Amino acid sequence: MSVGSLGIEIVVVFFLALFLLHRYGDFRKQHPLVLFGTLLSWYLCFLIVFTLPLDVSTTIYNQCRIDNERPGTLASQPPFNQTIRSSVHPTSTPKACHMPWSYIPDGILPGFWRVVYWTSQCLTWLLLPFMQSYARSGGFSISGKIKTALIENAIYYGTYLLIFSSLLIYVAVHPKWQLTWRDLQTIGIAAANTWGLFLLVLLLGYGLVEIPRSYWNSSRHGYLLAKTYFKVAKLATERADAEENMEDTMQEVANSSDAIGYSHPLRKCIDTILKKCPREIQDKMQRRNVEDGEDDNTHTIYPSKRSLTKLHKQVINASQRQRQTLVQWDILLEEAFHLEDVQRNLTSPSQQFVRSFNSCQSPSWPSRCLYTPTVEWYWECVLRTWCYRLMALLLSLLSGAVVWSECTFFSAKPVLSLFAVLIQIAERDHNYLYIEMACFVTIFFLCVCIYSTVFRIRVFNYYYLVPHHQTDAYSLQFSGMLFCRLTPPLCLNFLGLIHMDSTISHQQRIQTAYTSIMGSMRLLPFIADGFYIYYPMLVLLLCIATFCSLGTHCLNLLGFTQFMSQSNDLTSDLVDEGKELIKRERRRRQRREDGQNWKQVWRERYGEQRNLGRNRNGYSELRDDDSPDNNCETAQLTWREGGDYTGQR
Repeated sequence: MSVGSLGIEIVVVFFLALFLLHRYGDFRKQHPLVLFGTLLSWYLCFLIVFTLPLDVSTTIYNQCRIDNERPGTLASQPPFNQTIRSSVHPTSTPKACHMPWSYIPDGILPGFWRVVYWTSQCLTWLLLPFMQSYARSGGFSISGKIKTALIENAIYYGTYLLIFSSLLIYVAVHPKWQLTWRDLQTIGIAAANTWGLFLLVLLLGYGLVEIPRSYWNSSRHGYLLAKTYFKVAKLATERADAEENMEDTMQEVANSSDAIGYSHPLRKCIDTILKKCPREIQDKMQRRNVEDGEDDNTHTIYPSKRSLTKLHKQVINASQRQRQTLVQWDILLEEAFHLEDVQRNLTSPSQQFVRSFNSCQSPSWPSRCLYTPTVEWYWECVLRTWCYRLMALLLSLLSGAVVWSECTFFSAKPVLSLFAVLIQIAERDHNYLYIEMACFVTIFFLCVCIYSTVFRIRVFNYYYLVPHHQTDAYSLQFSGMLFCRLTPPLCLNFLGLIHMDSTISHQQRIQTAYTSIMGSMRLLPFIADGFYIYYPMLVLLLCIATFCSLGTHCLNLLGFTQFMSQSNDLTSDLVDEGKELIKRERRRRQRREDGQNWKQVWRERYGEQRNLGRNRNGYSELRDDDSPDNNCETAQLTWREGGDYTGQR
């Protein structure tokens, strides 16, 4: 017996979580504890998802062994100390049980699930909320940050304690029940899963519709281009607000720095705040302080430490928001330029993809040899549309199967859940590889629907996952908390869909090791027979609401502008505004590229020289920092002192 499959999954899942953390987090700037807590939470959640299919195939194999030992009778020593009568599909003639390639010996999975589950629960309910408030705090000392974190989490912990206490009182007053330590664990697990299932259905109802629709919309070039223009116009407003917020914050920092001298006890706090400011902002603020220093001596107001703590927090948030908008702006510009190139190349008679601008970094030789302009034209202008439409159709069918199964999985006779039917057919033939693949595809699709919604959610500027290393510590840890709370109820719901959870399907058969760790939900019948059965049916109503874009309409009514494919005056105005902004940026990019081409011709003709001053025509000779590579870095340049974005130095 080998556990090699489990070991391979442990390693592969770790690198998957590390890759996602590298995409959204910043290893060089963020605190190691923040990165470690986020990585551990993501890793444990992904580990549950990837290991559960192995648990299902191992459980079905153990059930087959029990049926062959004593067909139609009670098993003498079933695994995991569970009372089993017979398989769901008893046969008069026992069929040989072939051991699956990924079989995990008895006793390994229960211990594995205990470590993974309870570690993730400690992270999501105890450590991560505290670390989240600690990282966002503006305190200047460890004790100050700890105090702020405790105050902020008092209400948060109270909600969970209220649910747990209510369930505890309900069980305690029941005359037939006597509480044990195992019962207390079951109550705690039920409370956590109830909270997670409530949010799970909301996110699942959105993802089941939005993911297939996003693939379908991605096949429409006109729709994508209009939506990109819309996003450009919105981001331009956010960028201006972020710059204005940064200017106001820096003005407060300058005033506080002028008021507090170098001999003042709070000067260390000011120095800490100044270190969080961008370098160009610090230089600009120093020049402004020198110019306005004479006017600040008449009315000196010394700030308190509490106000400096608040200012410190404002500086952290303002600088992070400014960096996010700048990076998003550059990425969105590249996306808009590419979509405009695709729109222009659709009618190209040469069938070769022509780009408007040369890439700042020349592609590697495999890309030049394989992804030629002809191949790129066929992919972008012909194949991509049909591939995305086919993908949207397949995902729509899978979403329909999930919705149907969510509304009918409680029916054991007849079996109406499509996933349960597929698993039972494979169980009759002992096709363990098919069982694992079907389980993996199903639970992976459910996770994509839920996790992708978590990555798309934006709660103002407090929670927002931004790729390209721009996500702040607060959002990273908040996503880890959501993953740890959503994954266990997601797995229980999946086991109910395939009728591997006797608490929901009321089937007397061996339980998975994962279900045995959850405990018997029969201790709380109003949850096991009520909430867990009927609440997932609401996913149908949520899918209908998402398909009709009710959420988008509500957000527009509340003043949060959203893109709508239907004719809308506000949407059309923002699309036109975004188109004009792209035209302006295209002209700037073209002028910059023309300047680079002129410099390249000058180098080829006269040779590269350094710091020779001005020639007789009044032009500066080229320097090393004017090379094309460095010019690409300065192409993402920043803000002038007036706040206007420019690509020129």
